[in-house]
Amino acid sequence: MAEKSTKNHYDESKIQTLSPLEHIRLRSGMYIGRLGDGSNQNDGIYILLKEIVDNSIDEFIMGNGKRIDIDIDDKGFVKCRDYGRGIPLGKIVDCVSIINTGAKYDNDVFQYSVGLNGVGTKAVNALSQHFLVRSFREEKFSEAIFSRGKIISEKKGSAPGEKDGTYFEFLPDSEIFGDWEYSFEYIEQRVWNYACLNKGLKLYFNKQKFESKRGIEDLLYSEVGDDTLYEIGYCTGDKIEFAFTHTGNYGETYFSFVNGQFTSDGGSHLSAFREGYLKGVNDFYKKSFSGVDIRDGIAGAVAVKVKDPVFESQTKNKLGNSDIRAWIVNEVKAGIVDFLHKNQEAADKLLDKIINNEKLRKELNAVKKEAKAAAKKISIKIPKLKDCKNHVQDGEKGEGSMIFLTEGDSASGSMVSCRDVYKQAIFSLRGKIQNVYGKGRAAIYKNEELFNLMMALGIENDVENLRYSKIVIATDADFDGFHIRNLLLNFFLSYFEELVVSEKIFILETPLFRVRNKKETRYCYTEKERDKALKEISHPEVTRFKGLGEISPKEFGQFIGEDIKLVPVLVKSLKSIPETLEFFMGKNTPQRRDYIMENLI
Repeated sequence: MAEKSTKNHYDESKIQTLSPLEHIRLRSGMYIGRLGDGSNQNDGIYILLKEIVDNSIDEFIMGNGKRIDIDIDDKGFVKCRDYGRGIPLGKIVDCVSIINTGAKYDNDVFQYSVGLNGVGTKAVNALSQHFLVRSFREEKFSEAIFSRGKIISEKKGSAPGEKDGTYFEFLPDSEIFGDWEYSFEYIEQRVWNYACLNKGLKLYFNKQKFESKRGIEDLLYSEVGDDTLYEIGYCTGDKIEFAFTHTGNYGETYFSFVNGQFTSDGGSHLSAFREGYLKGVNDFYKKSFSGVDIRDGIAGAVAVKVKDPVFESQTKNKLGNSDIRAWIVNEVKAGIVDFLHKNQEAADKLLDKIINNEKLRKELNAVKKEAKAAAKKISIKIPKLKDCKNHVQDGEKGEGSMIFLTEGDSASGSMVSCRDVYKQAIFSLRGKIQNVYGKGRAAIYKNEELFNLMMALGIENDVENLRYSKIVIATDADFDGFHIRNLLLNFFLSYFEELVVSEKIFILETPLFRVRNKKETRYCYTEKERDKALKEISHPEVTRFKGLGEISPKEFGQFIGEDIKLVPVLVKSLKSIPETLEFFMGKNTPQRRDYIMENLI
């Protein structure tokens, strides 16, 4: 009798028990999100740095240590030293290697912190090829060195003249992250945010000093600059700090934080801030203006301290605490009324802005009504939209939903048969959309294709009705594709910049080359990857994909599946947007001609 195949045999021998640090290495995405190579500010190597610096920030928040030194060399070797209380010397190994170990469960020791699950530093340890922790207390020190989560050595001794605090150094593991590199520009932005959110804290990154005198007001000013309708308003309390102004842009743009954590999707604290702002303005003017008219064009930043923050996802980008609403609304309302009483010029300009918004909204509603009537005559369904079954409004089912904006039926044809019909929608553009730079908002409602696009996204009335978690621009990697990409970005940045600021817009990366022989196939996203594949694969055949339509549906499935590569569209600051759009989308200036000639190759 033939023996049973053991390939799928399931018995006691198949059961494994991993140590916590082994689990972190095997399932790193659960702990730090995406891996990446450092080209995206949300890549894992930046999360490792954040976890270490966050511990030092928590010390400052609790009144210990006013300086943090961060150094990163050109090989990515990180050093971080704070001057807080220092980890208790007898517990440094436990604190960096045993999950759910730490002092942040004790509200007397750490009242306001983001990292309350006892995992952060352990994840850095597990995912670093070299990791060192050294704590200084009362001129004594304790040190431990690890490699990939395994302890190498321990040391204790005296440290005469050393101030209390904790020192970390680590090097992200190339086995986990591959060929990676830190972008100092991303780190400088994050360090600047730390400084603005922690007024009085001095941070030194590679000897460059970052310090904010005005707190979150500095953060908002660095985003909007001097192009505001009135001076930036600023208010602070025990557990809240916020700044606000209005610009000539459309929509609402916010930067919200909880215990120093940027919440790109806002949450209950941001909703309460918006409500408090509305109530404060109406109370001051003794009117009942609508929220849309009061807030259109607003740029605001709000930071709150919450003892037990509850986030709606593991990435901590949306706060869910409902018990904080009342006090935030009241403090914001009082702060707005106080600011307007003390700043008559700002109060006058804000009133003019609100009245103008009200007038434009009524005019726009008439245009919207005509556009909707015209759309109904064409079809009940939105033309060129292949919708998915679940959307943001469906709660957990809609998490991760996305819509691909493609150029023409050829590109979308490859996607339709291989997409996830539950979470992936496709909207086919007819080609190059209208260049809307410099046009009023009514223009986009009079353009049939742009109106259909807004209806597909659910934003024809309000961006809060966005139907998808992600908007993905999927165009060919050629000149026409890049032009369409620019036109779409121009559209979003001109009228819906809050979607860009909250990181809802992405670019789909698809391979440029396929290198294969009879035994192996590799897809390459860069010429460097292609050249490497050519060296490693014998007798290869190389295909250059000129357009998405050239990739077969069978192949395309893997590029929009679990291993999808999405690059978020990020802006360095709001004040840079008008200048950038003018340069690329405005009249054909000599400067742009010179730029094209210099970069043509």
